[in-house]
Amino acid sequence: MVGAPSPSAEHGPPGTGHRRWAVLFDWGDTVMRVFPDAVGPMVSWPRVEAVPGVRRALVALRRQAVLGLATNAADSDAGEIWAALRRARLSSYFEKLYCYRSLGVRKPSREYFAAVLADLGLAPERVVMVGDEWQADVAGALAAGLRTVWYDPSRRGERHHPDVQVLHDMGRLPEVLQKWGVS
Repeated sequence: MVGAPSPSAEHGPPGTGHRRWAVLFDWGDTVMRVFPDAVGPMVSWPRVEAVPGVRRALVALRRQAVLGLATNAADSDAGEIWAALRRARLSSYFEKLYCYRSLGVRKPSREYFAAVLADLGLAPERVVMVGDEWQADVAGALAAGLRTVWYDPSRRGERHHPDVQVLHDMGRLPEVLQKWGVS
């Protein structure tokens, strides 16, 4: 099921059609915290929580862009991902979900991003991928022609690329995206 829509809004919220941008987020450690000792689907973890600042970013961006998740999560299917998002009170912000278990391919493959772009119906330069994993999220999206934001909260800074925006505080994402005219 490509681009599994939010179960709370089959056609997305009103006004979805006029937005010319999409912002895709990696799930683990970009939208929701990953706890190293937790195993199995995130929805069944004893504790789930949002990455600091992500709710502020989602609120600011939801009217400017279609918001989606693009994840390689192997332990969770689309229904479990939506359920985990509901537990963290984040599901209402997302309209699209692209997961490994639904697509059958992983980021950074061209096939993954081609399926996402086909479902969104947008040109690659109108889609932004935000993620914390350089190879899967950033390099894969760059190769597919997407705009990219590397979320680096711990300021590792080991990678640099002229076409990549670096973000240390998720709450500042709307400011970063203003450079491209997203917000």
